[in-house]
Amino acid sequence: MKKYIILIVLVAGLSVYNGQILTSSNNGEKYPVDQEMVDNIRQEGFDRSELSNTLSYMTDVLGARLTNSNDMRRAQAWAVKEMNRIGLTNIEIEPFMDYGVSWDNEYFSLHLLEPDYQVMLGYPIAHTPGINGRRKMAVVIADIKTKSDMEKYKGKLRRKAVLSTPPPTIDITRYRKGVERWTDEELREIAETPKPPRSPRPPRDPDLITAVERNAFFKKEGVAVILESRSGWLAAVRGFARPGAKIDKWSRKETKIHLPIVAVTPEHYNRMYRILERGLPVKIEIEIRTKIGKAVAKASNVLGEIPGSDLKDELVMLGAHFDTWHASPNASDNTSGVAVMLEAMRILNAVGAKPRRTIRIALWSGEEQGLHGSREYVYKHFGNPDDPEVGIKPGYEKLSAYFNQDYGPGQYRGIYLQGNEGVRQAFTSWMKPFKDLGMTTVSLRGVGSTDHVYFDRVGLPAFQFLQDRVGGTGGHTNLDFYDTLPIEDLKKNAVIMASFVYHAAMTEKRLPRKQK
Repeated sequence: MKKYIILIVLVAGLSVYNGQILTSSNNGEKYPVDQEMVDNIRQEGFDRSELSNTLSYMTDVLGARLTNSNDMRRAQAWAVKEMNRIGLTNIEIEPFMDYGVSWDNEYFSLHLLEPDYQVMLGYPIAHTPGINGRRKMAVVIADIKTKSDMEKYKGKLRRKAVLSTPPPTIDITRYRKGVERWTDEELREIAETPKPPRSPRPPRDPDLITAVERNAFFKKEGVAVILESRSGWLAAVRGFARPGAKIDKWSRKETKIHLPIVAVTPEHYNRMYRILERGLPVKIEIEIRTKIGKAVAKASNVLGEIPGSDLKDELVMLGAHFDTWHASPNASDNTSGVAVMLEAMRILNAVGAKPRRTIRIALWSGEEQGLHGSREYVYKHFGNPDDPEVGIKPGYEKLSAYFNQDYGPGQYRGIYLQGNEGVRQAFTSWMKPFKDLGMTTVSLRGVGSTDHVYFDRVGLPAFQFLQDRVGGTGGHTNLDFYDTLPIEDLKKNAVIMASFVYHAAMTEKRLPRKQK
């Protein structure tokens, strides 16, 4: 009789989950942890990690990936091959919108000639034209903010290079101290207090001119090239797309007729500024070669899957934006996120995971210009209940959750619930095996500015992990290379991501949605 009692007790301490036995450590939780699978994921992700190799290839070989550039198309072809290599299925490059013409920088050089010689660091702004040949020109200050400022410079700028922005202040402390990881007190505050509201923007001064208006004035006055510096980071160039490019949809015509714009490192920009303020002349030599596409082309996302079993028509998704700006490989933003997602999928296939729901990876494009890839994907596959023109698509009720990474390469320290209290129990349970990796915080806060946003806006569960702040270059600069990445942190992220999406794919019911 005792044997039977013991057997009953043992069985009561275990549960069978799609043919897999879960440990008794779950204490009857609604969202149990498959500890054996967690152990397998950790072993594969730490002992046989391929993440460093993936990151190195993407940063060193693929490089920058501006949306719809030739560089991006080359990188997407690689992503398809990589997904095939790690055993994914239903791999496709899915177009989502007409995205103007392609733009690629082929060559750039900038030299100070007078009063002293120096090689200077800079980078052309995307969707601006090149310069015919190597040209020498004088530099002048033209810091124009208002309509009245324009009158001061009429007739004075022809064939000149203009310093168009004020000299930036360099934050030296950033390089002396770096950026510290979240403290326990800070994490507690994130977990326990709502995110403070943004301060309202002050009303716009009607006398101020827009960047588009200012550049049109420079064009009319015969300026040769616009120079700017918007970075407070030592040796860093921050450059995006020309003003107005989003409005004209990256038009070939508007790109060709615009003036060249070059972002310059603050220390080199400030040197020229100070010399000119002394009343001394400055002369530079500059060459820009760009390749501008001749026809409008569609931008695309890259997708791949691990197929599900009994709930294969339902989905768990993970993703990161594949596109970057063009001054560097943008290792932190967001090559690190892409590598984590690919590694998480590789780990799951390597350990023989058999999820109930299909697990789908998405490498988005057009994020940097406005979340275009993820937005159009959401509308196409899931719909938008708040927009009658879009409506609700059949896939809307099939998605259990979407997980994203795009806040740099820092280690996961928890997860934001995005205002969805219903998933707290699940995430708290799935975090427990990773307390030793620093996963301790569940915050009700919602965060924005990246590809989970449109999932959340249409009422779908979508989440961003809480990551450590990482010092160094950050994204959108010419300094964002492999060498700046915390590889061990990213290995942890891939392991945690693999476990989260696996457990989300194994639940009896789809994850709860946010209460309206």
